[in-house]
Amino acid sequence: MKQGKKSLVPNADLSMTEENEFRLERKKLDAMKELAYGASHEINNPLANISARAQTLLRGEQQPDRRRALEAIRQQAVRAHEMISDLMLFARPPALVMQTVDLCELLNEIAKSLTSECEQRNVRLLLQLPAIPIEIVGDAQQLKVAMNALCTNALEAIGNEGTLEINLRELAQEPRSVAIEVTDTGTGITDEVRRHLFDPFFSGREAGRGLGFGLSKCWRIVTDHGGTITVSSELGTGTTMAIELPVGE
Repeated sequence: MKQGKKSLVPNADLSMTEENEFRLERKKLDAMKELAYGASHEINNPLANISARAQTLLRGEQQPDRRRALEAIRQQAVRAHEMISDLMLFARPPALVMQTVDLCELLNEIAKSLTSECEQRNVRLLLQLPAIPIEIVGDAQQLKVAMNALCTNALEAIGNEGTLEINLRELAQEPRSVAIEVTDTGTGITDEVRRHLFDPFFSGREAGRGLGFGLSKCWRIVTDHGGTITVSSELGTGTTMAIELPVGE
C-alpha cells in the first residue's frame, strides 16, 4: 500500500485540499511553538532548583544508597532540562547566520559522521553527489542539524540491515532550487504517523522512529530557510524525505 507524497509548504501545484491541510498543520505547529516557549520558561526554573538542591545534598551525603538516589534525581532533572532546551530551540531558534554553503561538502561531513553507526547496524550508506559543487545561501550549522535529524530518523526506521541513501541534485526550475533526498529501507509510515511526524514529542515507534524533537527541529530549520519537506512512503518498502531549498543570492 503506497502512501502519497505530501509537502509541508504550499506551492502553486497543490490542490485546495492539500493547501488547506498545510494551513491547518502550520497553524497547529505555530500554536505549539507559542505553548512551548511559554511552558519552557515556567518549567526550567523549578528544574534548576531541583538539580541544584540534589547537588548540594550530594556533597554532604556519605550513605551509598542515598547518594545513588540523589544522583538519579540530578540526572533526571538534567535530562528534563535538555528536553526543554530542545523545546525552546523548536519554538524560538537562533537567528540564521547566512553564508555561502557548499552542500556537497556538508553532506560529505554528514556521511562521514554516520559511518561508524552504519557499520554497527550493518546498514549500507550511499551518498549520491553531483560532479560539481552545489552552493546555496544558508546557515551551515543549522542545516547540519536538520540533515543529522533526517539521517538519524532514517537509521532508526531501518534498525539493523538495510540501505540509507542520501542524494543531492539541482532542480530544473526557476527560481533555482536544490533537493536533498534521504531514503531508508525501513518499514514505511502510515498516514496516521505521517500526520504527526513533525510534532514535538511524537513517537512513531510502530514505524521504528523514536521520540523527540529531531524532525520538529528539521522542519523548523528548513522552513526558516524558505524550503519545504516532502514525505513519500511505501509500507514494507521504505520512506523518502526530501528537502527542497532555494539557492538564494
